[in-house]
Amino acid sequence: MMAALLAGCVAPTTFPAPGPKGTEQVLIRPAGDLLDSRAAAVNFLTVVNRVEPVAEAYCRAERLAQRCDFQIVIDDRPGQPPNAFQTVDKAGRPVIAFSLALIADARNADEIAFVLGHEAAHHILGHIPKQAETALSGAMMAGILAAAAGAGQAEVEQAQQVGAGLAARRFSKEYELQADAVGAEIAFHAGYDAMRGAGFFDRLPDPGDQFLGTHPGNRQRKAVVASVVARLQGV
Repeated sequence: MMAALLAGCVAPTTFPAPGPKGTEQVLIRPAGDLLDSRAAAVNFLTVVNRVEPVAEAYCRAERLAQRCDFQIVIDDRPGQPPNAFQTVDKAGRPVIAFSLALIADARNADEIAFVLGHEAAHHILGHIPKQAETALSGAMMAGILAAAAGAGQAEVEQAQQVGAGLAARRFSKEYELQADAVGAEIAFHAGYDAMRGAGFFDRLPDPGDQFLGTHPGNRQRKAVVASVVARLQGV
């Protein structure tokens, strides 16, 4: 499965050359130390400037998304946990949001680059509409089966909700691995160390292989990133 996954993540395109590394403020800190807010902001902006054009080039090469003009924003709502997410605005423009806590929690610039590439990959690969289609199909199938078994309207609706949730969860792990692979490639071509960037998995609670989990195990995710980096380096 991993070989098939990685085989589909090669984008035949020419990526923009990354800017000179010497101008970048690379952030490395001991575990537990808080990052200076100004340094974190400088690092974040530098990473965005390097990674965004690579992600947009990858997006145009894949030709799956209708729009590739990413808008990268900071979610400055108070009390938000370390998090990043991808969505689209009302006009269909892809939006990637980082919480302030995630930016401050990053141990180095490579982690920010990998997370940015990962979230961009969800849009590039069309995961949001695919997830919606998968959930709809699951709901329809569950509803049909419940109705055929003689269930009432309320029971059919409940079956549809359960079917939609199970179908969406089934594919969410696969989508996360795909986004990890493409995100690693984007970070690599932007001049970052994707394997080092994936080190933030070591600080996340490991979901393992839970039946109803939405994310794969951290070890599996790091293995995908390592395989991509090895391929790109010709190892």
